[in-house]
Amino acid sequence: MSEQPRQGQQALKTDHKATRKAVTAAAIGNATEWYDFGVYSYLAVTIGLVFYPAQSPGVQLIATFTTFAAAFLVRPLGGMFFGPLGDRVGRKHVLAFTMLLMAVSTFAIGLIPSAATIGIAAPILLLVARMLQGFSTGGEYGGATTFIAEYAPDKRRGFLASWLEFGTVSGYVGGAAIVTVMTLLLGSDTMQDWGWRVPFLLALPLGAVGLYLRLKLDDTPVFNQNTDGFAKDSRGERRKGQLRETVVGQWRAMVLCIGLVLVFNVNNYMVTAYLPTYLEAELGYSTTLALVVTLGAMVFMLATVTLFGFMSDRVGRRPILLSGSVFAIVLSLPAFWMLQQGSVWTAALGVVVLAITLVHFSGAAPAALPSFFPTKVRYGALAISFNVSVALFGGTTPLIAESLVQSTGNLYSPAWLVMAAGAVGVLVVWRMKESAGQPLPGAPAIPVPEREPGTSGKLPYPRKSGDFGSGIRGSNVRRLPSDS
Repeated sequence: MSEQPRQGQQALKTDHKATRKAVTAAAIGNATEWYDFGVYSYLAVTIGLVFYPAQSPGVQLIATFTTFAAAFLVRPLGGMFFGPLGDRVGRKHVLAFTMLLMAVSTFAIGLIPSAATIGIAAPILLLVARMLQGFSTGGEYGGATTFIAEYAPDKRRGFLASWLEFGTVSGYVGGAAIVTVMTLLLGSDTMQDWGWRVPFLLALPLGAVGLYLRLKLDDTPVFNQNTDGFAKDSRGERRKGQLRETVVGQWRAMVLCIGLVLVFNVNNYMVTAYLPTYLEAELGYSTTLALVVTLGAMVFMLATVTLFGFMSDRVGRRPILLSGSVFAIVLSLPAFWMLQQGSVWTAALGVVVLAITLVHFSGAAPAALPSFFPTKVRYGALAISFNVSVALFGGTTPLIAESLVQSTGNLYSPAWLVMAAGAVGVLVVWRMKESAGQPLPGAPAIPVPEREPGTSGKLPYPRKSGDFGSGIRGSNVRRLPSDS
């Protein structure tokens, strides 16, 4: 059952400064996570040569993406560990620890000797480091979305939460840009010799900045208001069976969350993790062109993701998510057709079409996902369902896509994967409720803060009547039939 705000709950007051700090700290943490993904994806061919030199090029790619996917298999374990812990001891402390673990494990990859030096121990150490990354990431995204959602005013949650994905894309673009520039400056041979290590080593100082920002934050107002209730049961004793309570009590909402994360992440990893390799290894584009074209699509997403978050506040989460799902079904085959035409411009256009589809989910999903769950189990339920879905359907996307191409010989087979995910997205949107403009389940209303003394108090969009209300009625959010 959904937890409702308690009768007589007073609206929480937040201020612009605290909210800005919370958004920045969460976004930088996500940027660190996705910095690694950008580096790993853009170095997939090089990593295959360094760690699996005795295999054929096709087998090297499969082995590289298998190692990539293996990290996702431990993410649910991280979600089961960090999620309930974050509901019990606080969002801030858990997010600080996941930040530290992610930065250290990414840094460690840059220190692993090649297979030519230590043999089979090299890919084993790579696998261990990737699994540590996966375990830490299991507590990262669910906690970061929860953190921003519990700070954000109800009427601006979509816009503010979309900055989390701005951090995601920034981290990916940063990692991809560093690899691209180094490849242009050093050449492929030098990158394979030692240059590939440098981007991984840079994760440590980036992580140190994110850790500092997170440690300087206060926990969310929603959590601070209810700390005792989350940590203890009705008799004042420490809560037991929290994981079972989360899964059994929220399984229906978790199924919807898993479905939404599925369509989001299949699109996400198809564009960010697989396309550079697809363009280079399967279509014969040069390494530089494959990197630059995909990077251009990421820059496009960087420029538009907060716009889609803003739109989700105005028209609702469901119309944006439905549009993205329909685009995935209708535009995937044309996009992959354009990729295969052999022209730089058609390849760039095909990647942008896939990026347009993806940005619908990047803009609206960060605010939609936390609204599935009540406050006392939000971090745990979101972390578990998110990471189960990512492990099964997201992280395996490059592996499945490449395996389909290798087994069928059909270069359109990755598009089938995106289309199937889009069909799941349509079903989820049909079943989910609209959450734009409403308080989070189990939480009081969070109004847009009053103008701060001595500041312009500018908002991302003009204040309208009803901005301090807690419900969606009276706003201009469109409602779909199943909202009733």
